[in-house]
Amino acid sequence: MTELAVENLHLTYGDNPVLKGVSMQLKKGEVVSLLGPSGSGKTTLLRAVAGLEKPSGGKIIIGNSTVYDGSPRSEVPAEARNLGLVFQSYALWPHKTVFENVAYPLKLRKIAAAEITRQVGAVLEQLGLGHLAKRHPHQLSGGQQQRVAIGRALVYNPPVILLDEPLSNLDAKLREEARVFLRELIVKLGLSALMVTHDQNEAMAISDRILLLNNGVIEQQGTPQEMYGSPSTLFTAEFMGSNNRLPGRVTACDNGRAKIEGAGWSLWGKAGEGVSVGQEGIAVIRVERVRLSESAPGENALALPLLTSMYLGDRWEYLFRTAGDNIAIRAYGHALRDPAHCHLSLPEEHVWIFPHAAR
Repeated sequence: MTELAVENLHLTYGDNPVLKGVSMQLKKGEVVSLLGPSGSGKTTLLRAVAGLEKPSGGKIIIGNSTVYDGSPRSEVPAEARNLGLVFQSYALWPHKTVFENVAYPLKLRKIAAAEITRQVGAVLEQLGLGHLAKRHPHQLSGGQQQRVAIGRALVYNPPVILLDEPLSNLDAKLREEARVFLRELIVKLGLSALMVTHDQNEAMAISDRILLLNNGVIEQQGTPQEMYGSPSTLFTAEFMGSNNRLPGRVTACDNGRAKIEGAGWSLWGKAGEGVSVGQEGIAVIRVERVRLSESAPGENALALPLLTSMYLGDRWEYLFRTAGDNIAIRAYGHALRDPAHCHLSLPEEHVWIFPHAAR
């Protein structure tokens, strides 16, 4: 069952088009993340679904109800869309207790006091906040405030919950813990959620599907595994993961493969759409896919001097540079290495080659 459908949505700010025909669906029990750089349109899309922005064309359907239709123009106001919304800032009432903040949407709906007490109590227990019901927001940690904001969005059982950068206000360690909690909560409650984030790790950890937006259109969509392991464009390949990027010239194409060459090096890889012999191209490989070998390997190998090793806690990161075109190449390992020439293997199945013009 589809809980939310967006069809060919357009939205402009003045003369500036922000959404250029975006279409997507959110199924019951599914979590979809809107991922992309600043200005890509992801927050605008979420706000349009919430009724906080006015599109210029297209449709938004929640359940069986069309809440926006650009032709003929009709629009259901935000307060009547029955969506749960968690803001980036949490937007908690500072003068209200945890209980009162969570109860607020039920009071607006004129629910009986006894039922409010029951529903709020149940939600607070689910979120591990039952013992904090009488506290005010300033007496809570950032993670606890985030849970209160989620509780307020969940308490009236909306069909879809909208999450606008829900973890961005937390420090790095707490953000990891909150990510685990949020995914567990979503699975346990069977929530249907649309989440905006700029953090690819957050999107991959929490989501069932990712929509990567670029300049107002969907660049690519798919499961986290598909987005990370099978990018269809240079933009997707570079946005997802930590990458090495080697510009050169395409010198051969063969049955879905392509060969790219630079100053003193050449690599075979998977050919992206539009790759042809003679054009400028870019090879992309995830940093973790580069392998260090003690002996000189064969094809798709480079012998380069190690410039430095950087300790990252769970691993070391090594930095190399090609001699002819001064391209930086990074790799990971588990030990400190002395500066010396190393043999790097860049497996063909993990190298993608795209046209340079696709950037």
